[in-house]
Amino acid sequence: MTQETPLNIGFVGLGWGAHIAGTLASGPASRLFKVAAGCDTDARRLADFSARHRVKTFAGLDELLADRDVPVLGLFSGPAGRAALLRRIIRAGKDVMTTKPFELDPAAARAVLEEARALGRVIHVNSPPPEPPRYIGQILKWRRGHDLGRPVSCHGENLAAYHEKADGRWLDDPARCPVAPVFRIGIYTLNDLLRLFGPVSAVNVMTGRIRTGRPTPDNAWLGLRFAGGAIGGIHASFCVDDGQHYANTLTLHYERGTITRNLLPAAYGKAEQRTHLRLVRPAATQAGPEVVIENWESDEASGSYEWQAFHDAITGRRTIGMPVEEIVNATAVAAAMARAERSGATEPVIMP
Repeated sequence: MTQETPLNIGFVGLGWGAHIAGTLASGPASRLFKVAAGCDTDARRLADFSARHRVKTFAGLDELLADRDVPVLGLFSGPAGRAALLRRIIRAGKDVMTTKPFELDPAAARAVLEEARALGRVIHVNSPPPEPPRYIGQILKWRRGHDLGRPVSCHGENLAAYHEKADGRWLDDPARCPVAPVFRIGIYTLNDLLRLFGPVSAVNVMTGRIRTGRPTPDNAWLGLRFAGGAIGGIHASFCVDDGQHYANTLTLHYERGTITRNLLPAAYGKAEQRTHLRLVRPAATQAGPEVVIENWESDEASGSYEWQAFHDAITGRRTIGMPVEEIVNATAVAAAMARAERSGATEPVIMP
């Protein structure tokens, strides 16, 4: 079998986008996509990107959209107003990979995803990914196979160690980065919970500032009420340095059992992670309080960019649609938690 020519991809937003471009260019997905252009309003970033990848750069999106040699874009600007940029990209006939959080406006998120589907254009995001991760499938398999019953409650943690300073970016603005730790890293757990526990109907929040130099908080709690009656919460923090960089945990309580998920971390500076699941439930026996325990482990990391699925969707090998309702519900949760951060009250999640 001959190896096909990789698709040219341009990157828009060369802060985080430059990191993703470097990872793509040096990893196995380089057989699928070739870094071919960069776009940013910052001249220094453009120069750095051009020097590293030896590609053309653009200071304006319109110029990049007009380039027929770049049919695919990676959009890594801030989430506020991202739907408008996505609309410009898909109307220019290009497919796009973007990043979490998807948007802050749930109506705009729904509109652009529906327009992409109507136009036959592909929009993928890393969280929630277009196809459920294997650990989600295993949890659902255990729930059915062991008759765990309805979801009751959940608790997730996403922890990191940051020492940030204000730099004028969207990360400093509570209006564009509400409940910052949850919005920035807790969103992974939120997206998993939407697949496991269903839509969220109301939220409340608590935040604190412990050591951050930004105006936004670095320690936060998001309380969740699910439409099915379950309750839960996500603790996200930039203040925990226990040697487990980006480790996160999730505990799921059902009527007849509990499942825990641990993302086992690698050492600092390494990408390798693995996922461990554990199921505990009473055995179906009258002999006594016997407990069934099962374990499952994979080498999956959280929030990966699924380049193969993206390539398959673009080239027509497979039809892979985005989970529109989950993306819109996550965006509606973000909008509700922004209101809750301002009001201090429990706020409803309003779906468009």
